Amino acid sequence: MSSLFLLIPLSIVLISIAICVFIWAVRNRQFEDLDKEAHRILFDDDDQEPRDPDRKQQDKERDRD
Repeated sequence: MSSLFLLIPLSIVLISIAICVFIWAVRNRQFEDLDKEAHRILFDDDDQEPRDPDRKQQDKERDRD
């Protein structure tokens, strides 16, 4: 019986934290576009130019070898 005096308030605190985190996620639009990340992994990003011009030259030399 004495353990209930500890477990019930602890469970109420944990549930309130979970509800606050869920409300924060909804307000910050974390659930706005769920399909974008699922589709993003299917497409290849090789057609983007390298950021470093020296790296582009190194890639060309590596491809010749």
